[in-house]
Amino acid sequence: MIKNNALKLSALDQSPIRENGTVSDALTETIELAQICDKAGYHRYWLAEHHASDSFAGSTPEILIGQIANTTKKIRVGSGGVMLSHYSPLKVAETFNTLETLFPGRIDLGIGRAPGSDQVTAMALGYGSEIGIEYFPTRIADMLSFIGGTKPSTELFKNIKISPKPETIPELWLLGSSGQSAQYAAQFGLSFTFAHFIAPNGGQSVIQNYIKHFQHSPFNKKSRSSLCVFITCAETEHEARQLARSRDLVLLKRSKGERGPYPSDDEIGSYPYTEQDLKLIEYNRPQSLYGDPDQCVRILSKMANDYQVEELLILTICHDPKDRKASYKLLADAFNSRKN
Repeated sequence: MIKNNALKLSALDQSPIRENGTVSDALTETIELAQICDKAGYHRYWLAEHHASDSFAGSTPEILIGQIANTTKKIRVGSGGVMLSHYSPLKVAETFNTLETLFPGRIDLGIGRAPGSDQVTAMALGYGSEIGIEYFPTRIADMLSFIGGTKPSTELFKNIKISPKPETIPELWLLGSSGQSAQYAAQFGLSFTFAHFIAPNGGQSVIQNYIKHFQHSPFNKKSRSSLCVFITCAETEHEARQLARSRDLVLLKRSKGERGPYPSDDEIGSYPYTEQDLKLIEYNRPQSLYGDPDQCVRILSKMANDYQVEELLILTICHDPKDRKASYKLLADAFNSRKN
């Protein structure tokens, strides 16, 4: 059983764009939330990567990482994650080695294999490089070689000298919501984060298989996994439920091919829900959890035990940034009170 005093809380931020807000507002609110999480005792703060999105402002996590690390004191800061299929492994390694040089012992490099965009945008990001998912393992292998200072598997690159070479390297994670991502994490000896907020079912077996097939590496001697959960915490269950309605509507509209910023209470109240819409919202409920502080602690503690993880990444999005900040603070206070 995972005890509350051993459970680490971390945060994933997608830099949401809210209705009547701007991209500038979203990025400012991301930095402010990171500072709150730092003071509240969160272990790490990850920035997501999305492109050509009307809902999320974070297209370049590596830039936000530097800004946040510079304005916080203790919290680890990283990517959740860099979509490696788009990019040069050498450039990713150089970027994160530079961040590790500037902020030693505080940088995480989380990678993912999803596009984080539509196919045309993915092609524009890769701009002529091989973007097929079949190249992903080779990209991982070369990136790890560049990060670790060993010779890459690609023969042409074996004499490349990477710079900078920090005294320590970033923590290396692979993020995913499928067995294939977990398989790559196990194969390369990387830590693994399962995205419950994307795939609320089947994650336990995915993590178990990751642990079973894990191969130790220069980066990890044993397996290490975490779980990323979407949850909204408020003073009362009713208030938390009301706040969670914003994501309910976002998920509903996405299912219809609609995109846009996170809706306000006015839009939520005026949306013409059909009976089928309401059924779909309830079907999606496991992806968006909510509760008062005590309920949230019970929910998350049970999930940590069920999935056998010692770290939870918390993803919370509300229309009002004050409510989002309060949710993270209430959750940290609730867990901290149980450690004392």
